[in-house]
Amino acid sequence: MKNIYIVLFSMLFAACGNSEKKDTAIPETETHNNEIIITKAQFEGEKMAFGTLTEYNFNETVKVNGMIDVPPHNKSSVTTFNGGYITKTPLLIGDKVKKGQLLVTLENTEFVEIQQNYLEVSEQLSYLKSEFTRQKTLFDEKITSEKNYLKAKSAYKSNLAHYNGLRKKLQMLNLNPSTVEQGRISSTINLYAPINGHITKVNVSNGTYVSPSDVIMEIIDIDHIHLELSVFEKDIMKIKKDQKIEFKIPEASNKKYEAEVHLVGTTIDEQTRRVKVHGHVDNDKENFIVGMFVDADIIIDSKKGLGLPKEAIIEIGDDHFVLILEEQHGEGFQLEKIKLELGKQTETNVEILNIATLKDKQVLVKGTSMLLNDNESEHSH
Repeated sequence: MKNIYIVLFSMLFAACGNSEKKDTAIPETETHNNEIIITKAQFEGEKMAFGTLTEYNFNETVKVNGMIDVPPHNKSSVTTFNGGYITKTPLLIGDKVKKGQLLVTLENTEFVEIQQNYLEVSEQLSYLKSEFTRQKTLFDEKITSEKNYLKAKSAYKSNLAHYNGLRKKLQMLNLNPSTVEQGRISSTINLYAPINGHITKVNVSNGTYVSPSDVIMEIIDIDHIHLELSVFEKDIMKIKKDQKIEFKIPEASNKKYEAEVHLVGTTIDEQTRRVKVHGHVDNDKENFIVGMFVDADIIIDSKKGLGLPKEAIIEIGDDHFVLILEEQHGEGFQLEKIKLELGKQTETNVEILNIATLKDKQVLVKGTSMLLNDNESEHSH
């Protein structure tokens, strides 16, 4: 039981012709109307402390939610232009990769056929080019007819287009045309990392057949993390570029992080009536994961004001009070309860509007929770 004393008298009602009188002493804080007296022992035991009105920043904010994301060019889905069977998958989810690093190897007889076609067309091209050059010379010297010349020209140009098309297809499959022209044909192709980043999805294993529509892997570069926030239509006119953002990841931490508004969307989602807002994150040291949900406050206005810590405020019903030091004597402190007019609030502080009442006053800013309980106890009696 607390070392706080207030004497309450209770009377025992008479029943069945018997009556008995009894006094009960309940340890409580000594109170007289709006005054409370506490001893030094109570002050020190409850770790109480005095403070004064202090200047704080009070922000006007728009509350939004969203998620951690990366720009589109920092996210890449790995696919293949031609289907095949996976023969090598050396990487796992979470592995870091560099642009150009081997990701998977695919095998298919179609790869062999494409290279064979290219080799045949390549060899034909050499002959057709020579024939075209010979026919042009003969035509220029009026030795051959224009018909023969145009026929040789058409065959060469058609074959050249076929050659260039197959050559480009080999390059898209990461096959070297020069190697194929030397007669070295491979039944496999390699897929390489298109960007630097981390593997976030692996949808295949050895022996899996993948078609051109299948996503084999996903790579995300987390060097440019940003916030993708959703703002209600009614608030969007208040949001401007470069406004500060304070956000938390409620599922992972209570820590606050900072960002700023970088882009404000220009279209409204017809179903949710929300607008996308893109925020740049200042902190690049944290291990943010793409897809994390965030709760954010976009600061649309900020002003300074005099206030007190929330811990100093005593709430009784709909009213709010603080205790100020009225008199200090040898054995303790005499406190007076003052009613407050509150303004803006932050997570830790409250703006006080009737500051004249508290000017130059010592305010009890710590230990008020104990006195609050006692005061409510007294009123209940």
